[in-house]
Amino acid sequence: MFWLEMFGIFACSVSGTVIAKHKNFDMFGCILVAIIAAISGPTARDIILDRYPLFWMINMNYLLIITITSVGFQIFCNPKSSHVDGLLKLFDGMALAIFTLIGIQVAQEMGANIPICILLGVLNILFGGVIRDMLCNEIPLVLQREIYVTAAIIGGILYFVLEGMGVTPWIKEAVTMMTIFVIRMMAVRYDWHFPDISLDISLVKKPNL
Repeated sequence: MFWLEMFGIFACSVSGTVIAKHKNFDMFGCILVAIIAAISGPTARDIILDRYPLFWMINMNYLLIITITSVGFQIFCNPKSSHVDGLLKLFDGMALAIFTLIGIQVAQEMGANIPICILLGVLNILFGGVIRDMLCNEIPLVLQREIYVTAAIIGGILYFVLEGMGVTPWIKEAVTMMTIFVIRMMAVRYDWHFPDISLDISLVKKPNL
């Protein structure tokens, strides 16, 4: 799980750096956003589960990877490039898949029931993304009509279905992550959104008095 979590941290760092760079943050601002994007969700997860010490306090490699990743992408990433938006969504999708799985497994190890495991899997990725977007003056994805949390929930349910079927652990994990990633990328590629259910008041016929 360590190397998988490291890759998730890397993906979150990239997404945080790219959006901060696009907003013209300076070097330290980009690093700060990358750190917050990468560790906020897992930190909230561990606090809720009373899991101490916090993962990034006992292994400084996490913060080192975030810093190196952020600086590297600041040097080589052009915020004006047409590929920046696609890069952000790609790494955001990878982070969504990886962090959802890790959140579920950590909660499972701590004895949480299935709904709580899925909830913490979603929180594991969601919390950092929300704070990242707010810092960068963006509307968080979860507050838009994006197929984002839904992908994580579907993946979480699938994880426990496969577990109940006795599927080999690595296959279960791979299928879960791939399902989440594919749903998210398909939503991005084909512009899938939840329908707007707001009522158009102008269409409501006023009663005759």
